[in-house]
Amino acid sequence: MENSNLLQLIRSFSPGEQKSAFRFLKSPYFNRRRDIIQLYQVLCKNAVLQKTSIWEHVYPGEPYHDTRFRLLMSYLNRLLETFLLLEADREHDITTKLQLATIYRNRGLMGHYERNMRAVKHKISAQPLRNAWYHRQLRDYHAERHETTMRLNPTGVETLRTLGQHTDVEYLSHRLRLICLEMAQKNVYRSAEENPVHEVVIRLAEREEWKQVPSIATYLAACKMLAFPEDNTRYQTLKVQLLTQQDIFSTEEMRELYRFSINHCIRQTNRGERSLEQEVLFLYQNALQHGYLFENGTLSRFTYHNIVAAALRCHELEWAAHFILHYNGYIDASYRDSSLSFNQARLDYARKRYDSVLLLLQKANYKDPLLHLAAKTLLLKTYFSLQEFDLLQSHLDAMRNYIHRKKVIGYHRTNYLNIIRFTERLLSREPGNRLAQEELRTDIEQEQVLTEKEWLLEQV
Repeated sequence: MENSNLLQLIRSFSPGEQKSAFRFLKSPYFNRRRDIIQLYQVLCKNAVLQKTSIWEHVYPGEPYHDTRFRLLMSYLNRLLETFLLLEADREHDITTKLQLATIYRNRGLMGHYERNMRAVKHKISAQPLRNAWYHRQLRDYHAERHETTMRLNPTGVETLRTLGQHTDVEYLSHRLRLICLEMAQKNVYRSAEENPVHEVVIRLAEREEWKQVPSIATYLAACKMLAFPEDNTRYQTLKVQLLTQQDIFSTEEMRELYRFSINHCIRQTNRGERSLEQEVLFLYQNALQHGYLFENGTLSRFTYHNIVAAALRCHELEWAAHFILHYNGYIDASYRDSSLSFNQARLDYARKRYDSVLLLLQKANYKDPLLHLAAKTLLLKTYFSLQEFDLLQSHLDAMRNYIHRKKVIGYHRTNYLNIIRFTERLLSREPGNRLAQEELRTDIEQEQVLTEKEWLLEQV
């Protein structure tokens, strides 16, 4: 029973949804069977029951019949799926009203039809979004309007032109968004070959008639920034769009657009464009203020770590201190303590409070291997700052053993082994040997995979 689709579906319901589903099942229009309701009530109790025990609750005194029980579960599952569809229709009121308008038209109730169509158009115009979804709703509205207009004036083409315009805008806006998502993924994984269709879509979006359409202009700017990362003016163009057009997009779309921009700026700072470090923090702060970084009320622990890193790079220590404490409660509960201790240690390291760093990191237990290695790296830097070189060498040995034992792979394995190797070279360097010093500096500068390059160069 634990793995049944029906039980998993019921357990996904919130308390409010459970009550609404119960009222739905009691409606004689949808269900006239009492055993269905009884089965639902038993399963809602979340008790771990065997099939025979559930059967006894539903059909007391009757011998268990497996086929009949499976059919009962299947019927309840179908009813609950109908309930979910009805709930979804309630959330898409415009689509439902358009379907109702079609019904009125087919029944010849044109007065009802016109009242409903006016309400649909007002509802579409009154909401703030002007994205692909908005133009899709207008497309559907004008498609329905065309059916009526065609009967009254078969030679008229105006409604078709309007319908075509919204169809084009909806397609281009949505297609450009997909292109941006694909390009962003390729920038991370360096995968997939170029799609020739992308160039055709972008050329079409660049036509003069679309320049004043915000949804097309914004995603086109994002495409250009992703395609030409070395040209900072592309980012500035998108930034203007983000700050002036943010009300026209959904929260999900804004989260994506900010992610494109933040990742672009981070990549450029990693290539030496230090002027963009402040941009990273600005984008994070603005996205936080508008709630774009939250998903279902939760802030990703990775985003939390990245925001602290951005603040520390910009020496915004007081802001970082406020952020660490205020936003820690938005992280998934299983990661709150580890994220708090690690980021508080990072802040204390920036404030040169090394005793606090040691206390926080030595007591913490980081189950995530990458977070564990990040904490070990911070501990490494603390030992170096305190000139505890014997402790540091033991720490480097333990860190290397951990990497080999945990089988950390790819980029991360190379990165942390490089950090260990260059730190050991720092420890073993001969005082006063300028030639060896310059050789070490050159090797660090030329190393491609090295997240602590800046710190290592400072020590040189």
